[in-house]
Amino acid sequence: MISGEIERHSTSNVRFGSLRRGLETLACMPARGKEEMASPHYSGCTAGGVDSDQLLVEANDSTRTLILNRPKQLNALSSTMIKELLRCFIAYQKDDGVKLLIMKGKGRAFCAGGDAAVGSQAVLDVGWKWGADFFGNQYFLNYIIATSIKPQVSLLTGIVMGGGAGISLHGRFRVVTDKTVFAMPETALGLFPDVGASYFLSRLPGFYGEYVALAGARLDGAEMLACGLATHFVRSNRLPLLEESLKKVDTSNTFVICGIIDQFAEHPSLKENSSLKRLEIINKCFSKRTIEEIISALEQVASNVADQWVTATIQSLKKASPTSLKITLRSIREGRTQTVGDCLRREYRMVCHVVRGDFSRDFFEGCRAILIEKDQNPKWMPPSLHQVHEEAVEQYFSKIDDPQWEELNLPPRHSHGRNIESKL
Repeated sequence: MISGEIERHSTSNVRFGSLRRGLETLACMPARGKEEMASPHYSGCTAGGVDSDQLLVEANDSTRTLILNRPKQLNALSSTMIKELLRCFIAYQKDDGVKLLIMKGKGRAFCAGGDAAVGSQAVLDVGWKWGADFFGNQYFLNYIIATSIKPQVSLLTGIVMGGGAGISLHGRFRVVTDKTVFAMPETALGLFPDVGASYFLSRLPGFYGEYVALAGARLDGAEMLACGLATHFVRSNRLPLLEESLKKVDTSNTFVICGIIDQFAEHPSLKENSSLKRLEIINKCFSKRTIEEIISALEQVASNVADQWVTATIQSLKKASPTSLKITLRSIREGRTQTVGDCLRREYRMVCHVVRGDFSRDFFEGCRAILIEKDQNPKWMPPSLHQVHEEAVEQYFSKIDDPQWEELNLPPRHSHGRNIESKL
């Protein structure tokens, strides 16, 4: 599967770099007529249609349901899926016949993230520019979603990780269930929480975002609702009823849509072992200036209190890539005062350094150990926190000195003469 995926894209690498510009042109195309959109199972979003069965599109009057369709891969985002999602989102902004978007995954996962195993191998085989273009297109999609004028309801049952968070949490309504499992596990892969995570995680209560980002913590639906990542909690057995009600909507009015979801929603209690019940410890420890100080503070707590959660958190931090931990902490801290566009542009700089391997090749080692060979024993380089110097961290936030590289261009989005910003 990996070699086949690489073969398809290595021959068309030029198309990657121009995809975003081409899609901006696509957004100016005339909308389809209402007669053509009346079909209950319309499979295209533009004049070009949907070119892959990895993304299914269902039309019900003025509602479009986008279905991620790689269930065997837990709906991990491929370059094809990202391209098709971009086409749809840009086309729908221009189409007055589309008023509401529903996003869901087929099978037991919403989306387990970007297809890191395929992506890391493609970079090794084709070159760093493949990775830069893949992430650039993904971040552009995240930005389009974050600044969309059409309401999006994401039905987040099952696994929601990494890139799956990027295509959902930037939307207006994020519906979780009793089966939702959320995480940003990138530090364990030698990457960092991206797709705008430095924006949405940095806005969580206290220093909870630092904890979620650095430890790769898993949250359930109740925790996502309580900390603000989700807007509603609906029992999984009631999700089909909610979806059917939403498909009958003929408005973009967010108050009306919210009212419909409210009819199915409830407010679950947090489990006794929830990390949100340890917010005092999290704020005390994860507010420290450096990773070393955070771990030291946690170890101090562990020496005084017998808490399995504290021990597990320390173990997660010590097992993660030292380089990833340091750039992640800085990323979240910078994200607190930046717009979603600023965060995505900065994250693009960071990820380009990652795929180029300018300081560390931990991303490739993490994918090897966790996703490909699965020995669960990555050999990080540098192997310790004290060997990741401040100069190296600084490098990840700088421009790339390469004629093939350019900044991520995220044009301002306007509605009625006003800039559109994120809904979080």
